[in-house]
Amino acid sequence: MSCPPLIGADWPTELADMKASFAGRLNVYRVMAHHPALVRAWAPLREHIVLRNSLGAQRSEVVILRTGHRMGAEYEWAHHISRGRACGMADARIASIAGPLDGMEPEDAVIAGAVDALIDDHHLPEPKRAALQALVGVEGVFDVMATVGFYSTLAFIVRTFDTPLDPDVAAELAQRPLGT
Repeated sequence: MSCPPLIGADWPTELADMKASFAGRLNVYRVMAHHPALVRAWAPLREHIVLRNSLGAQRSEVVILRTGHRMGAEYEWAHHISRGRACGMADARIASIAGPLDGMEPEDAVIAGAVDALIDDHHLPEPKRAALQALVGVEGVFDVMATVGFYSTLAFIVRTFDTPLDPDVAAELAQRPLGT
């Protein structure tokens, strides 16, 4: 079954009030619009994960970039190159998130190591949890776990339905590839 991003007249009437919000702005949510009840239920969690988490913008982007990379979600990786840049992350730092832990800034390595453990082991072993908690606090540990889960689900969606990059992100990366 194909689920292309819904736009224009194809937008579900059940989501008419959300068309001008996040749901109508990005292809990943336009794909999710094939299931209006899911988009509506998704909105409050997205609000917390994306806008109100305890991690701050750059730490949050480290979690998202590493999750997108580890999940093979090119859509998320590309979008969060753009978002990382927008919150002040240098290209070299962003690129390092796709590499080995010992090639990252120390804080990023703690966060990326936690992401790796969650994806590989489905939990945070005590030393990784303690290191992460020392860096971001208890709420931050929960926010890292929730962000990995949230963006893993988005990775499933964008990979399953071959979600195309949004034109503005594709244009930005064509004009300014990572590392230039």
